[in-house]
Parts: sequence; C-alpha cells; structure tokens
Amino acid sequence: MKMTRLSLVSLGLVAALSGCQPASEPPQETTETTPMYTAEDAAMFVESAQREMEKMQVPAAKAAWLYATNINEDTATVNAYISELYANRASELAKQAAEFNDVEVDADLRRKLDLMRTSLTMPPPASPMKSERLAQISSELDGMYGKGKYCRSEGDCIGLVDMSAEMATSREADLLLEYWQGWREVSVPMKDLYAEQVVIANEGAAELGFANVSELWRSKYDMPADDFPVELDRLWGQVKPLYDALHCHVRAELGDYYGEDIVPQDKPIPAHLLGNMWAQSWGNIYDLVKPDEPMEVPDVTGALRDQGYDEIKMVKQAESFFSSLGFEQLPETFWERSQFSKPADRDVQCHASAWNVDDKDDLRIKMCIQITGEEFNVIHHELGHNYYQRAYNQEPLLYRGSANDGFHEAIGDTIALSITPKYLKEIGLIDEIPDPSNDVGMLLQTALDKIAFIPFGLMVDQWRWKVMAGEVGPDDYNELWWNLREKYQGVMAPVARDTNAFDPGAKYHVPANVPYTRYFLAHILQFQFHKALCDVAGDEGPLNRCSIYGSEEAGEALNAMLEMGQSKPWQEALQTLTGTDKMDASTIVNYFQPLKTWLDEQNKDRQCGW
Repeated sequence: MKMTRLSLVSLGLVAALSGCQPASEPPQETTETTPMYTAEDAAMFVESAQREMEKMQVPAAKAAWLYATNINEDTATVNAYISELYANRASELAKQAAEFNDVEVDADLRRKLDLMRTSLTMPPPASPMKSERLAQISSELDGMYGKGKYCRSEGDCIGLVDMSAEMATSREADLLLEYWQGWREVSVPMKDLYAEQVVIANEGAAELGFANVSELWRSKYDMPADDFPVELDRLWGQVKPLYDALHCHVRAELGDYYGEDIVPQDKPIPAHLLGNMWAQSWGNIYDLVKPDEPMEVPDVTGALRDQGYDEIKMVKQAESFFSSLGFEQLPETFWERSQFSKPADRDVQCHASAWNVDDKDDLRIKMCIQITGEEFNVIHHELGHNYYQRAYNQEPLLYRGSANDGFHEAIGDTIALSITPKYLKEIGLIDEIPDPSNDVGMLLQTALDKIAFIPFGLMVDQWRWKVMAGEVGPDDYNELWWNLREKYQGVMAPVARDTNAFDPGAKYHVPANVPYTRYFLAHILQFQFHKALCDVAGDEGPLNRCSIYGSEEAGEALNAMLEMGQSKPWQEALQTLTGTDKMDASTIVNYFQPLKTWLDEQNKDRQCGW
C-alpha cells in the first residue's frame, strides 16, 4: 500500500535553476551587518525551483511507471539514469535551501524551504561516482524484489503473489514454512547492497546538515527529530493492552490447532503461521481464532466471486464510494493507463501503489488484483491516495503532499472502515445486516488486520533508524530485526536464521526505501478521522457500525482537510477535521471495546505475554 508521487517533495525531481547562486560556488564576502542572502533571494529561489519542477516531473514519473509495470534491462537503465540525474539535482537544491536557514523569512516561505531541505529519502552525496552508485543500487534492489521467485528446482518456481495466496489459505505447517523460507532466499543477495547504500546515503545526509539518514527521516514531522519517537511510544502505549490481549488469544488458538510443540504458549508466535508472508496482518487466520459461538460475519470474498466481480468491477465499486461523498469521478485516463492485473508476458511490481504521474489529474493505480475481500479494501485504500492527490493539486508545488505521510495512508483506510455491513447491504453484496450480537466476530476480524499490524508498522523504521544511525553493522542486521519483532510483535522466526540472512529485505518497503512509520501513523489517524466523519454524517450508532457512504456532508468535511495538502503543519490539518491537534489512539480503544471485553474473558485462565 503505497502512494507514489514524483515531485520535489517526495523524490526531489528538479531541473537546473536560474536566478540563484549555485551551491558549488563560494559565497561572496559578507560583513556582520550584510547577510549572504535576503528574503527576496529566498523567495526567488523557491519560485524558480517550483517552475522548473513543473516541466521536469512528468518524463521522470513516466520512466518510473514504465519500469514498475515492465521490469527489464532497458526500463531499468532509463529509470536509474533519470533517477540519478534528478536525485543529484535535488540534493544540490536541498543544500541550497539550507543556505537560507539564517535568513529571516515569513512562515510560508520558511515552510517551503524546510520541505525542500528534507525532501530526499536516500540523499546522494556530491561525488558523481557515489551518486551514480547510489542510483544503481536502488535500481538493483528494486529489480531483485520485483523479479524475485522461490524455485524448488529448475523450472519449478513460484512468485510472491502465488505464495502469498497459499499462505493465506493453507493450514499445512510444513508448506507454510517452506514458502516462508523460500521467499527469504530472494533477499539474501540484497544485504551487501543495502549496507553499501546506507553508507553512501549517510554521506549525502551529512552534506545536508543531518547526522545521518535516520535524523533526516525523523525531521519530517513538524516537531524536533528526537521528540518524534517519543510521540510514537506514547501512541503505542495507548494501543498495547488491546494488542496484548489479541496476541494472547491468537497464540492460544494456534496452539490448540497446531499443537504446543509448534506454538509454545510462553514464547512469541512463529511467524509463518499467521496467514501473511510477513506476519504483519492476521485476518487470513480468522477461521482458526474466531468465537466458538456462531457468528454471522459477511463473507465478502465469497460474495464478490458469486456476483461475478472482476478486477475492474471492484475498482468501479470503490470509485462509487467516493462519488457518493460528492467527489468527482476518476478521469478516463485512469481506466486506460492503470495496471489492474498481473500481465502474463512480463515482470512487474505487484505491490499495490497509487500514482499521480503529472501531479495534476493523470491518476493511476498499480496492482495485481485478486478477487478477495482483503483486496476490495486495498482498492478503496489506493483510491484514497488518488483522491487526496487530486484534492491538493491546485496548491503550490511544494505543498502537493499530505499533511504528513501518515495522513496519506490513513485516508483510504478511513474509507475502508466504512465497508461495514450497512455499506455491503447498500451495494448488494449481502442481503441482511447482522444484528449487534455478531459484532465481536466482525471486530475480531478487523482487529486481526488493523491491531495486529500496529507494532509491525512501528518496528520496521525502528530497525532502519538504528541501521542508518550506525548503531548496528551488517553482521547484526538480522539479529536486530528479530529482536525488534519479538519485542513489539511477540513474533519469532520459525527456524534459526543464518547470519547471512537479510529478512528485512523480504519486505518490499525496505529495498524500495519507502519510510514505514507512515503506516503506523495511518492506523492511529484513521480511527480519529472515522469518528470525526461519522459525527459529521450524523451517525449515532456504535462507531464500528458507522458507514459514511452517501454522506456529502462528510465528504465536504473530508475535502476541507485534503485540499490543504502540506501547506500547514499536520497538527493544523488534523484540527480542521477532528477539532484537536493531538493524535489520539483512545478512539481505537473505544472502537474495539466490545472485543477487548470478550478477549479478556477468553484469556482469563491463559498464560499471556512472552
């Protein structure tokens, strides 16, 4: 689940600027009373950058799209070359923006300069040789993941999509373990490349005035870099009691099914048994952990298949949700240019992502859609990115982004929270809305996806921040990964891992250098957004039963926040919709309170913790 926007803020794609002093030239002599630059210089610098960017971003975006949807030597070469050119220029631009740090400018201009300085994800250093190498490594890692397959023998290979489908449905522990180990063979060759990439990018970050890439990443959230992890810990502390109760119940039920020799009741849960390649969401094992008493939980997968939904019809239905809120329909080019299914004749990146290729209205999604309820939710999520992208496309270039990256991820998930039985009945996927006695089952199903994910969403960047800060070396990459997974998730590797393993690389976002804390934030924010929108829609029932489908009032309230883009600190954007400038996970606790009560009852005689 990813939003892709090729622009100055996200990838730093910018051409040579006119009208300002290049960073490579020595500054003019100054006196204590004569500043090197003025506010007028800063304004001219920013405006020039934005004008040039408007002209440059479309070819670069299309090169990236072509590579993602047709992985071969030619598209890789072109994409790497253009990425290198733009990343180099973006690095120069970010350094130039830093030269205005001591110039007194108004708040709007200061925000734009700060966004430019923190725009890069893996900043290249000034050395042409090193920057070229950084771009090459990025392309190689992308290709390794996109083309990755597990081969039992020559000619007997299986890709990630098919393995993931098997892990979602199979209950054969040996087969699950085989696929779990098999996919992690793909990431072993990534390790040395990743370590080299970190060294080079840290040089680039130092040239921007940051200690390392870790500090750069943590500086993007409208608060001091060192305060940001503290805020994340506060939010995690609000959710942890609910997660611990869920973990205890799931481990006990898996122990009953597989046997306590495979699932010990005093240790973390083996990662291959949770229905997902990365054990990041557990919804696929609902049948193993559901309540004993009969629960009428809608079978969305079955309904989609019974009613003849294909990939296009699923996307059309998701579009109709946004239309019901008053948003305009997607442009015709969306349907012409998106990738909805995996082509048979070429390698592609199947990881779902949403694109705005021209930063205006060339909206697309890239998916290999499967006809499942989970994918139905993912489609709503990806379209959330697209509608957000379009909402702020009239802002100045530097403000065409979400209030923070967690906001972008949260919007689609907020819509998905409205995929309730009420919504499913309105669109004809179910005939009757189950009565409230069934809510525990539905809340459990939701929690297996959303609450189970939260610690995973937190720990991925905890790992990267330590790696990028140089707190651990390559020999300890994998050990740190599993230490953090056990600490936060209570999940362990099912077999001993070799010292050469690079299990983090088996997760798309690591080799692709996509920051992951955005997903943690999204899982907090979406419940805040959902409650605020349900209040606007006038839904007075339980929060877990609310759907804003059809409420143009909710759509107006949502759009008021979306169209702000990144023009204000995220705290102000949050207040626009929710009335508070504080992220708050207590809404999650309230949403799942009936489930928490039930889980505590189930766990009263169990040994919990690990």
